[in-house]
Amino acid sequence: MGDQNSGNPLLGEQTASHEVVPFLLRHSLGARRLRVALVGTYAPRSCGIATFSADVREQLIRHAGGMDIDVYALDGPDSGLVYAQDVHVIGAQNREDYLRAARAINDSCADVVWIQHEFGIFGGADGALIAELVDRLAAPVLITFHTVLAKPSAGQRAVMEHLLSRCSRVMVMSQQGRQLLMSTYRAPGGIIEVIEHGAPDRPFRTAQKAKHRMGLAGKKVLTTFGLLGPGKGLETAIAAMPAILREHPDTVYRIVGATHPVLVARDGESYRQGLMAQAEALGVSHAILWNNRFLAIEDLLEQLECCDIYLSPYPGLDQSTSGTLSYAVALGKAVVSTPYVHARELLADGVGCLIEPNAPDAIAEAVNDLLSSPQRLLELQRRAYERGRRTTWPHFARASAHLVRNTLAARPQRVEPAVVPELAAVWNMSDGTGMLQHAVGPVPDRRHGYCTDDNARALMLMNVAKGITEAERMRWSGIYGAFLFHAWNPDAGRFRNFMRFDRQWCEEVGSQDSNGRALWALGHTVEHSPIRELRNWAGRMVDDVLPGLNDLDAPRALAFGALGCCALLRGGWQSAQANERIALACETLARLVTMHRRPDWLWFEQGLAYDNPRLSQALIEGGGMLGRPEWVDAGMETLAWIMDCQTSAQGFFRPVGSESFDQRGLWKPFDQQPLEAQAAVEAARAAWMASGDEAWIRQAHQAYQWFFGANDRGVAVADIASGRCCDGVTPRGRNENSGAESILAFHLSHYALAAMNREARPYAKAGTDLGNSTG
Repeated sequence: MGDQNSGNPLLGEQTASHEVVPFLLRHSLGARRLRVALVGTYAPRSCGIATFSADVREQLIRHAGGMDIDVYALDGPDSGLVYAQDVHVIGAQNREDYLRAARAINDSCADVVWIQHEFGIFGGADGALIAELVDRLAAPVLITFHTVLAKPSAGQRAVMEHLLSRCSRVMVMSQQGRQLLMSTYRAPGGIIEVIEHGAPDRPFRTAQKAKHRMGLAGKKVLTTFGLLGPGKGLETAIAAMPAILREHPDTVYRIVGATHPVLVARDGESYRQGLMAQAEALGVSHAILWNNRFLAIEDLLEQLECCDIYLSPYPGLDQSTSGTLSYAVALGKAVVSTPYVHARELLADGVGCLIEPNAPDAIAEAVNDLLSSPQRLLELQRRAYERGRRTTWPHFARASAHLVRNTLAARPQRVEPAVVPELAAVWNMSDGTGMLQHAVGPVPDRRHGYCTDDNARALMLMNVAKGITEAERMRWSGIYGAFLFHAWNPDAGRFRNFMRFDRQWCEEVGSQDSNGRALWALGHTVEHSPIRELRNWAGRMVDDVLPGLNDLDAPRALAFGALGCCALLRGGWQSAQANERIALACETLARLVTMHRRPDWLWFEQGLAYDNPRLSQALIEGGGMLGRPEWVDAGMETLAWIMDCQTSAQGFFRPVGSESFDQRGLWKPFDQQPLEAQAAVEAARAAWMASGDEAWIRQAHQAYQWFFGANDRGVAVADIASGRCCDGVTPRGRNENSGAESILAFHLSHYALAAMNREARPYAKAGTDLGNSTG
């Protein structure tokens, strides 16, 4: 799957530096086939999931149409299996293989990832390594749970609940499985769909012709097929044979299938040999016919057609899926089965005979009754065949294709960047103290109070907002400005950050980043506020606070402070301290780039965190302000790199998810936050102003369209009419909460883009069109 360090280190993409490809040219579901990444075991591996996965691919291609299906096959260590050339192989015990598979799937522009889940096929405790894959997948995930345990261990429950938290849709093959997912694992019912296991579509035939072909003419044939192991209940069926043979001595029991490979690897053929010894001891070995091989589908169906009665004596009643049972019913075989989950549902209403588990006498009684009444046997076979029409592969393929399409991310809507968002959501989150931090849905959550970070952003919004009166602007600028003024702690020489709803500070000194952002807001006010008195107040406050902020050294705090000082100087305020602050910040940031630079890594830190483009933006603006072109070049180069990292293979904006901030390696795409789109828009604007390269205009529009559905889930997080913005994009879609940071990121992104369009008047039309091509 390629070198992990090649191309885009975030997602493995091979895009040239500074290349910005319009979304319209790189992604259009309406213009191309649907691409599905199918993950599970796969042929030639000998297991039921592998057979099912191969059937899924074949049947969807045959009956659904319009789909390309890429296979990612789980393989055991030292299996020696040779897979088809177009199959990607994942070593089940190898974490790096899961990471490479995630990158390959993301690079492939997969629309849906369909995972076949069974605990035994994934590596780690209880198959926990599957999380290394699903946590890094950007496309919506559909999971088929082939087993849903009613009494999971703590580890099994943890794996199941984690998978359920990541997937967009779930498929199970029984109603019982659906109920268990909701009751035991707290899965939302709205994402779960029941689709019965598929089966071949063949005409109804009695077994006589097939018996003749198989050399079984004149015999009454019982059959069980599938991989052999203790969970099949074969011991019970063999124990029933003496009673069956007493009434019907011409009966044979055909056991078709190889011993499970895992069992063979551990114990050799001791299980099969034990069954043979049991038959010998009971005096029925002559009536037990063994076919010790894993059969291809056509061969298997031929074997099954010569069967009169199919035995499914599983001792465990939690089995939610049995492909062998589905095949038997679809071919019109009378079935005698224990009442495990799948059997109870498929054989209900007289479709088959249900008997208690671990009961040889019950098997013998049911089999003898059917063999003694050919008419009743034929009627049961016909009922089974009619029931099986609902599970044939064409039905399965159509239902599955519908489910896959329902799993797709929605298509983004076209939004004109010129449309100004309403400020209602801002006012909703604000009171006489300032802007509250968090919300539950659209309702402010007073329990978390206020913070300097958000009130600094709110003041910046008041500096540029359109459509409000001067009195309104002064009122709200005064409230947000008063919060910053009160946040300043002269004794500590720092801003506080968090305040409770009762206006009591939670701390005496806030984080470095909050101090840098407060300084930025003050400088922004000097440059942009239309109210002269506010500009003067902000300039004087910068003079007061700058000496206390000299020891800020965190990269983002340096960047925020430098951006504030650049704004201060552009606004005409004279400050030698501001010049010094910009120089110190840019020198430090440039040194960090040099320190951490590697052939595949062009960044300020060893990992990526939040607000990443701000570091580059500070170098671009600071270098321009102080006449240091080498800083501007470093800012442009690093910004191109991070924007490439944050561009999906489909061409839309994909920020580093908050789940993997400061982590090395293959980052996780979720949760995606509005703050990241704002940083991308504003940094792209700075790059355009420094270079005149109109590719940055397209980058800014691309990031802005993220708010309206040009993202990995196709969900609009922002609403123009209310000005509300939800808190991000999660694996399940939109985070419905709407806090201050998100709302302000949306509004400030709009005004930065609007300013760019005014400044780039000759390119505004082209830029707008490219930006809206995501719609």
